Amino acid sequence: MTLSFDGTILVPVADPDDGERTAAALAPYLEPSSTVVVVNVIEKADGAPDKASVEQREEYAGEIFERARGPLADAPGTVETAILFGTDVVERIFEAAEDRAVDAVVFEPRKGGRFADLLAGDVARRLVKEAAVPVVALPRTDA
Repeated sequence: MTLSFDGTILVPVADPDDGERTAAALAPYLEPSSTVVVVNVIEKADGAPDKASVEQREEYAGEIFERARGPLADAPGTVETAILFGTDVVERIFEAAEDRAVDAVVFEPRKGGRFADLLAGDVARRLVKEAAVPVVALPRTDA
């Protein structure tokens, strides 16, 4: 079976390296009818002071999107980007997926040990366990 995405997919990315790696892993699976929505969730502190200003975080998201667009430049389909805001990254990803009626959420799991997963809330694990739409974990390109 050959995997391909011929509809709309939501692709959450956390940082510029993640955006570039995920886009590179995704590009071979795209079709001319694919719409890729690359998103970065800016996590709000829910009452606590934020670590960086909204402007700084939006600028950083711009860097993420620029790096993600590189590997997708010659890929078929269209690419959109969106900054999302929320106090829970996974909940916000699925809200956006439902709002946009995407066919799937697609991501490439990031490298990290169990300790790092515990500190970060293990977003990848939650994406799979709490899925509100189909979720596809791409094969790691740097394994």
